[in-house]
Amino acid sequence: MKKILIALVALVVVAGIAIGAMVLFAPTEFGVEREVVINKSKSETFEYLRILRNQNAWGPWAKKDPNMKQEYRGEDGEVGFVSAWDSESDDVGAGEQEIKKIVDGERIDYELRFLKPFEATSDAWLITEDAGEGKTKVKWGFTGAMPRPFNVMMLFIDMEEAVGKDFEEGLASLKSELESQGS
Repeated sequence: MKKILIALVALVVVAGIAIGAMVLFAPTEFGVEREVVINKSKSETFEYLRILRNQNAWGPWAKKDPNMKQEYRGEDGEVGFVSAWDSESDDVGAGEQEIKKIVDGERIDYELRFLKPFEATSDAWLITEDAGEGKTKVKWGFTGAMPRPFNVMMLFIDMEEAVGKDFEEGLASLKSELESQGS
């Protein structure tokens, strides 16, 4: 009996050390960025992107739940505009994004505030670059952090793959949407 008790205590100690090491060494920050080249001028592309409501036409989450509730506050396309969403789907959840900074013709920075299925605040951006011959490179990025001990989930969730797949789908849809519009 004593040997079994010693083995159980040793197992608990080893497991505790392993979990502690995972918490200590698991990453706490993550980032994802994808890009696409669109056959549309930089100015047309940027003006389309700055309007958050346009994301309903190309964003992957609006397609995952076309019935999600949405609410808007402020003047769309301007700093301070907020687009909020609420969905019954855990793939979409609930939250809001706010335009924090606009560098005209170049970049739009957002703050994402997720409310469910978990609470988190992250930064996101859309960047437009001239790709020559009337084309535009669009970069869509996202960074975030997961505090300890929740950062252990980063060992099991590949944010690059999970969010990256949604970004790729969204950018392909954006390309299709913009290229189908007349000049």
